[in-house]
Amino acid sequence: MARHLITSAIPYINGIKHLGNLVGSQLPADLFARYQRGRGCEVMFLCATDEHGTPAELAAAKAGKPIEVFCAEMHQVQADIARRFGLSFDHFGRSSSPQNHRLTQHFAGKLDQNGLIAEVSERQVYSNADGRFLPDRYIEGTCPNCGYDKARGDQCENCTKQLDPTDLIEPRSAISGSTDLEIRETKHLYLRQSALRQELSDWIDSKTDWPILTTSIARKWLNDGDGLQDRGITRDLDWGIPVRKGDQPWPGMEGKVFYVWFDAPIEYIAATAEWADAHGKPAGEWRRWWRLDEGAEDVRYTQFMGKDNVPFHTLSFPATIIGSGEPWKLVDYIKSFNYLTYDGGQFSTSQGRGVFQDQALSILPADYWRWWLLSHAPEGSDAEFTWENFQVSVNKDLADILGNFVSRITKFCRSKFGETIPEGGAHGPEEQALIKALTSRIRAYEGFMEAMEVRKAANELRAIWGLGNEYLQSAAPWSSFKTDPERAAMQVRLGINLIRLYAVLSAPFIPFAADSMLAAMRTQDRSWPDNVTAALDTLTAGHAFEVPEVLFAKITDEQRDEWQERFQGVRD
Repeated sequence: MARHLITSAIPYINGIKHLGNLVGSQLPADLFARYQRGRGCEVMFLCATDEHGTPAELAAAKAGKPIEVFCAEMHQVQADIARRFGLSFDHFGRSSSPQNHRLTQHFAGKLDQNGLIAEVSERQVYSNADGRFLPDRYIEGTCPNCGYDKARGDQCENCTKQLDPTDLIEPRSAISGSTDLEIRETKHLYLRQSALRQELSDWIDSKTDWPILTTSIARKWLNDGDGLQDRGITRDLDWGIPVRKGDQPWPGMEGKVFYVWFDAPIEYIAATAEWADAHGKPAGEWRRWWRLDEGAEDVRYTQFMGKDNVPFHTLSFPATIIGSGEPWKLVDYIKSFNYLTYDGGQFSTSQGRGVFQDQALSILPADYWRWWLLSHAPEGSDAEFTWENFQVSVNKDLADILGNFVSRITKFCRSKFGETIPEGGAHGPEEQALIKALTSRIRAYEGFMEAMEVRKAANELRAIWGLGNEYLQSAAPWSSFKTDPERAAMQVRLGINLIRLYAVLSAPFIPFAADSMLAAMRTQDRSWPDNVTAALDTLTAGHAFEVPEVLFAKITDEQRDEWQERFQGVRD
């Protein structure tokens, strides 16, 4: 079995994230991590809060708190929400950690040694009202491409076009709103990505199994216009990782910090170091995941992210790794996602638009959301969240198919045989046909999970649940009981074992319900059904169980209408 290193794009610290953020990186990454653990693989699943840059500074200023305090508090908030959603991170780190400071400065020093850092004089926006240079995200204005009036100086959130502050129409300070801006000269460090263009292009071309969404975005940045551009890696900010060459000062860069896009991906490595330190492990324990000369040769590294993060992970972060000249692990597979839309527009943290993770958990348990989001993951194209679709999916898939099966078989067994599994009877042609169908579906499910085809995996899982209901309808143990109690006992025994099987298969999607199903069956046997016949004999005659509470309550029309009304505006 491979060792799986799994990272999801690290969310900004500037507030509670919406459902689009969840399905675009963290949730499918958790699905994959849980699946690989279920198959017996060694997994290191990492995420963190992205705490530097202007979003953090602006959010802290809005909250009226020192930025260090704001980031510490919001890290705890995001970590708690992640736990409540069942995100099974091995470590949830912080990009402001001492480990990330050291590693970021280390990489910058190595890149400079290798001639890949240029010192560039550039003209930058200075706000007289604020008495400071304004980094890209501190400048707002109208996008020249689509006319959106809240575009930032680095990117338009509406059309995703990359921008420079000077591109904006009617620019203003995002701090004070002042339009009293002027252009002044300042010096910054640039990563000479263009010098690595051919090496990066060859590397991208070698990834023939990557999603088209991922490679097409990478090639666009590599080849459009003048091709891959050098990119600034420093900013005039107070909060961030101070610019140093490893552990040495960087003359002329005093008072500057590294740009957030440079240090944020390095946090994937730093988070592993944080994990080792938090558990009292030696440095070799984290380096074996990342250093090819220290044991990472057998690691398969998979990244999950929304499409807006693809350029940084296919080009800029690999340029940092390759340019260091050191044997660090490069990503093996990037699973990228399109956008989840809401009510005809985009979810937006900065605009407070859509359903946010804390709000979602306040109205329904995590598994309802996990199932809908994953079974509608925006893989091939953008996907739209509607309350009607959410209601239909939850009621049909979770309540009518899975929940109904669990309820029917356990209640019937209790009424006829008590709360222990009955003995007697042997599998007949009907059971053999079920086992054959289950085996075929489970192998297909495994294939889709390995390939990270999330929607297709959900469809297979739904079909696997459906086979249980079809069998119950056909076998009709309530009829068998009248004429052949032993056959009914066998049918019930198989049905109870199906619940355990369903819990094991469903755990990556709906872990809380899976735990409830296993607890009701009074077992913690989570062995994967490599052999379906054997799996359906795991719980033997005489084994006690409980009839569980309703696994999934249906969403009523009244609830749906109330939530649709409540979330039609924007969050403050």
